[in-house]
Amino acid sequence: MDSVPRLAMKDIRKRFAATVALDGVGLEVRSGEVHALVGENGAGKSTLMKVLSGAHPADAGEMFLDGRCYRPRNPLDARRAGVAMIYQELSLAPHLSVAENISLGVEPAVGGFIRRREVRRRSEEALRFLEHPEIRGDVPVERLTVAARQLVEIARALAVGCRVLVLDEPTSSLTQQDVGRLFELIRRLRGDGHAVVYISHFIEEVKRIADRVTVLRDGRSVGCDEAANLSPRRIVSMMVGREVGQLYPRSPRTAGEPVLEVAGLVGAAGKPASASLTLRRGEVLGVAGLVGAGRTELLRCIFGLEAVRGGTIRLGAYVGPHSPARRWAQGAGLLSEDRKGEGLAVGMSVADNVTLSRLRGLGPLGLVLPSRQAAAARRWIERLDIRCRSPLQPVADLSGGNQQKVAVARLLQHDVDVLLLDEPTRGIDVGAKATIYRLIDELARGADGRTPRAILMVSSYLPELLGVCDRVAVMCRGRLGPARAASELNEQQLMLEATGQEGEA
Repeated sequence: MDSVPRLAMKDIRKRFAATVALDGVGLEVRSGEVHALVGENGAGKSTLMKVLSGAHPADAGEMFLDGRCYRPRNPLDARRAGVAMIYQELSLAPHLSVAENISLGVEPAVGGFIRRREVRRRSEEALRFLEHPEIRGDVPVERLTVAARQLVEIARALAVGCRVLVLDEPTSSLTQQDVGRLFELIRRLRGDGHAVVYISHFIEEVKRIADRVTVLRDGRSVGCDEAANLSPRRIVSMMVGREVGQLYPRSPRTAGEPVLEVAGLVGAAGKPASASLTLRRGEVLGVAGLVGAGRTELLRCIFGLEAVRGGTIRLGAYVGPHSPARRWAQGAGLLSEDRKGEGLAVGMSVADNVTLSRLRGLGPLGLVLPSRQAAAARRWIERLDIRCRSPLQPVADLSGGNQQKVAVARLLQHDVDVLLLDEPTRGIDVGAKATIYRLIDELARGADGRTPRAILMVSSYLPELLGVCDRVAVMCRGRLGPARAASELNEQQLMLEATGQEGEA
């Protein structure tokens, strides 16, 4: 390794009004190194990377690239200097071609005219390095899969001479197969001398791909060490500032009477192609499968968000497809995987979001009294440890983990008996995950003094399905297999079934 690090950030400080986002953070990344940056939502990771990428100016501190002072005025300035940031929400122009996206913002031009031949050459060279010949430069980005679009973002970074590549939650929407391909590419980039900053909430991934790990907590760096020296439990305890007990609490549960029965369900759009299940009170039933297998469509058909072509749905005493409004009234609630797009009204306050689907009882004669609405929200803010200034704070201002807790709080405020949870922990930190896992366990066993709830949970994260659920069923190409005890399954078995392969795990 070189004695001078590729990237050095020293004593970086950043304040937003009264909030101290970064309090003297340091980060060093070597050439030819994958350096993981981990921490809970709100720990300062995003702010630090925005300072690095030129999106935010630092209030104090210094940055160096290969020993030279680095002060980007904006993201384009940073990209030209060799620092590329690839966000979880990709920043491509879907209507433009792959080649046009790769050169976007730094188009080669003469006399105001773009050199199309040079644009094509750049894209071909970058894609050749990625070793993905199936991605053609003339194809519009909107036709590509999420994994392919991510590769185009990386190609875009390489085309302008990237020296530091920042990957923010790069695997959150990828299949296991795509994750493997991405890791192969990251190792190739490392071997080529690139410095890679890898941000992830998946500790297993961090251990698998990173050379070193830096942990942030409350705007400060609390430790940096070789990944081989840090156990997953140690990383998590550094993130949350305390020793973490059992991540997947599962108290003894007794499954009761069936509350949701689905038989031969076929969605109008072809997904699910065939699904049958029985969900009992007091149990957590998990649904595994690859992205696009039809798991989300299954929950949306049950909840009434998508049309049903065949089969039956029985929710308690109610038979047949119904509208979402009727499902709420019947005691079922859906937690959408797209919390910002349809799960929350992010421009509204925490109190508005928590009470949105059930305003009854918040005032006389159908009125809503702000004091009662705020009191209802405070109950869940305290129980779920939602980090916010007050119930009146806009949801858009909260971290991803706290936004997810608000979405869960609405289901609890509505007092539903059946919870349909679609990717309940996607994109949130370990501390928030632990809170949600504990809540699921309490709801399933009726620890809050109520009748135990029934929970149907879709997740792409196999350890969480095996750790949280009582039974797990696998969906493959729209067809749902039989549910079996989670204690009798392992990740390899679930993946074999999800990919349609036969054989013993």
